[in-house]
Amino acid sequence: MTPRRALPDRSAGADGEVIRRVLGGDREAFRVLVERYQGRAQALALRVLRDEEMARDAVQEAFLKAYIALDRFQGRSSFYTWFYRLLMNQCLDTRRRDRSERHVAYEEGGVSEALREGVEAGSSWASEGAAAPALRRQLGQRIGEAIDRLPEGARETLWLREVEELSYAEIARILDVPKGTVMSRLHNARQRLRELLREAGVVPAGGGSSGCGGEGKA
Repeated sequence: MTPRRALPDRSAGADGEVIRRVLGGDREAFRVLVERYQGRAQALALRVLRDEEMARDAVQEAFLKAYIALDRFQGRSSFYTWFYRLLMNQCLDTRRRDRSERHVAYEEGGVSEALREGVEAGSSWASEGAAAPALRRQLGQRIGEAIDRLPEGARETLWLREVEELSYAEIARILDVPKGTVMSRLHNARQRLRELLREAGVVPAGGGSSGCGGEGKA
């Protein structure tokens, strides 16, 4: 899917015209969208996967899926918002398949400091010096294991909030749900995450911060 040359952008930045050209039979026009968003997509995939080759493959696969499914794009959101979700799903699928690197994003600080500090504050390891690198990596792995056990919708919402640090409104646009649904999913995801961490012995029964992650921007 990597383009060889740029096509003239006659749409003056509007994706809608490019999409109409593609659906009208001008397959080459899809290169405009690839070139327009490839840089942002690669940066996102690299942030999630922490591996350049895996990120490049994920981006190419996501663009291929977008091209195949373009006739199902309804235009209720921007093309990139729609494509963002395809790419995120592709990245998460890649992470699930790559078991050896499964929790790298959490272990190496990919998760927001608010979430990590919220867990550490109530962690049974706090008195043992959870700030030590080895213990923080182990704590990150436990957080990653717990997040992977969340239902898909909860896991995706928590990822967008705690790792991507998006606002509720931004997440609502990406997931195509009301803002209130995002807030409800996030509340339930954090609650379930605390329960899973208690089951894993990370947070003692009856303990733990009331917020595994701050509320931050709305």
